[in-house]
Parts: sequence; C-alpha cells; structure tokens
Amino acid sequence: MLNRTNGEKDNSHSLDAAGVAAAPAPKTSLLIIEDDDNISTAIEEYFSRAGYAVSSAPDGIAGIEAAEKGRPDVVVLDLMLPKMDGLAVCKELRQKNPQMPILMLTAKDDVVDKVLGLEMGADDYITKPFSLREVEARIKSVLRRARAAVVSGDGKDETPIVRGNLRVDPVRREVTIAERQVELTPKEFDLLRLFAGNPGRVFPRKYLLEKIWDYSYEGYDRTIDSHINRLRAKIEENPDNPQLVLTVWGIGYKFTDAE
Repeated sequence: MLNRTNGEKDNSHSLDAAGVAAAPAPKTSLLIIEDDDNISTAIEEYFSRAGYAVSSAPDGIAGIEAAEKGRPDVVVLDLMLPKMDGLAVCKELRQKNPQMPILMLTAKDDVVDKVLGLEMGADDYITKPFSLREVEARIKSVLRRARAAVVSGDGKDETPIVRGNLRVDPVRREVTIAERQVELTPKEFDLLRLFAGNPGRVFPRKYLLEKIWDYSYEGYDRTIDSHINRLRAKIEENPDNPQLVLTVWGIGYKFTDAE
C-alpha cells in the first residue's frame, strides 16, 4: 500500500544580511522510471509536495533518454519494464554516469533479483509493496552517501593515496594509473580507496558488505566478488593474475603491501 501523507514544506525565502531575499536552494531532481501509472503518479505527487523536481518515464528506453537529458540527482528504477528491463537500464545508466544514485524497485522479494540489481550498479533496492515514506528514507540515504562521497566522507584521509603508479584522490574521487584516468563506479571507488588506504590489511566480505553496501546478509557475497572482478579489470595489468587487489581465500580481499 502506498502512503501518500507528507508534511507541509516551508517554501519561504531567507533574507541575507542586507535584507534581500536569497535565492531558493536548487531542488533535488528525481527521475522515476516505472511503467505502472498508479505507482509512478503516487511517487511523483509525494515527492513534488516534498520539494523535489520530479520527472518520469514509462519504459526503459525512455528512461535512459530522460536520464541523459535531465541529469537527475537520483533515479528510482523499476526492475520489470517494457522495451528494456531495469537491469539493462541500470547497467547503461551506470556506464554513462558512474556517480548517479540509483534506487531499484522490485516486485519480487528474491535474493537473486536484489543481488543482480546491486551487481548491475544499483545503490539500493526496495521491494514492492512499499510505503512512500520508506522510499523517501531510502532516497535520502543514497543521496546522503553520494554527497558524503563527494566531500570525502568524514573528512579524513583527504590526501591522495599513491601506490606505485596508482593514485587515488579522495576529494576529487579520481583514480589514475600512470597518469591515465580510470573511470570507476561509486562502489568500485569506495572499495579501492578502502583497500589502497590500508595496504596489507585483510577485509572480510562481511565487513565490506556492511562498510560499502550497508548490508549484512551473507548471500550478497557474490555482489562483492563481481565488483572486485570489475575493479581488477580496470586497474590491473593482468586481471587474471592480480598484483594490487589480492584474494585471501576463505576470508576476503586485501591490497598488496609490496613496495
């Protein structure tokens, strides 16, 4: 059941020191990619009242076009879509805009669907039926994580991390290898930053799930392995024989401590 209630928002403008009305803060833009008109309309009305700039698309192809044109701050993406399914849409959106927060909706309370969504690059998922307040909480959470990442999280470790010809810049969220820039998704960057910042330290999969994904269920181990494989493909000279991100069998992963 969808919860349509929402508190009133104060749209009054603040005054600066000279008594002049300050410009209102830009609205957070939200794109809904959902073919169910009832669900799409309910989400759009709720978040419009909450002060978001909301747009929607009824199928996967239209959703990709809307995302490219509008550059939304966050995307709510249904798993089951006409023309192009949500997993394919998520993968393409993530390739074109690695930093865009994506919340995936799924009608199936199935671990496989959730894992696939996370593997394709979704930042979080929510299972139907859901309340609109729950959707709002999840959206705020993915936005908070994305914005915290931009400002380098807790403010620590802002100095670029240099390991050989690998350079990780936490402030700019940029990675270069021998001065060649490498495009990473947010999760791939977070993993590499954690590894490279702690060479030799072994990180169990359970810790990585809680630290990077905020999950604790062991069934998501393959999500970590998939992200590690994609990360290696981007930073390792030979991904089949990794020299930077190493597997610690039966436990997890670590960054090499070799000079």
